[in-house]
Amino acid sequence: MRAHQIMTRSVISVTPDTSIVEAANIMLKRHVSGLTVVDDGGKLVGVVSEGDFIRRSEIGTGRKRGRWLRFILGPGKSASDFVHEHGRKVSEVMTASPLTITEDTALAEIVDLMERNNVKRLPVVRGDKVVGIVSRANLLQAVAGLAREVPDPTADDDHIRGRIIDAMEKNDWCPFGLNVIVRDGIVHLSGVITEERSRQAAVVAAENVEGVKKVHDHLCWVDTMSGVYLNSPEDDDLAKAS
Repeated sequence: MRAHQIMTRSVISVTPDTSIVEAANIMLKRHVSGLTVVDDGGKLVGVVSEGDFIRRSEIGTGRKRGRWLRFILGPGKSASDFVHEHGRKVSEVMTASPLTITEDTALAEIVDLMERNNVKRLPVVRGDKVVGIVSRANLLQAVAGLAREVPDPTADDDHIRGRIIDAMEKNDWCPFGLNVIVRDGIVHLSGVITEERSRQAAVVAAENVEGVKKVHDHLCWVDTMSGVYLNSPEDDDLAKAS
């Protein structure tokens, strides 16, 4: 399998000048753990993730280094830490020039890149424009949903996947972080919904795409006020049966 067969296409991006507060709120609202950073021309320039908000002055978690360690590291490191902990814009905390992959990158290579570089997500680029993102969650969904007897998605499966995503993304009920995996006409939907009626809409949209044989619902419901989440009824039934 390759990146284009499991990646999330609807990538949420911010600009280098986006404020830290706005970026944090976007991640919370959209239930994502990372954002791509693009310039005014849409070119990828960085990635900002939850890890970039751990060491912050607002919550008193800035690094406290001893005098001897500060001497060894030098003033440059202290200056960098200060910017990361007190910066007000995404450009001051993001990882610049992040690792990227293409749509044809094999999953084995993706996993190797994640492990060797200790990253949780890789932007998928076509030229210098972001067209998707592959996260650990996408890989987990591929394992959980597609560890079946069929060896690999076919070209028809790829077309079905594209039509399903196109059908959903134009609607305001489209799940956040929508991911669609298709194998032998069997569809696995995953992502986050905040309105239970969106679940049925998503399933119906997939069922209406020609070539779809069956739809498995892995959509997770999240309460935006409390953060409480519930697995899909199908996943709950599977968990009880196992």
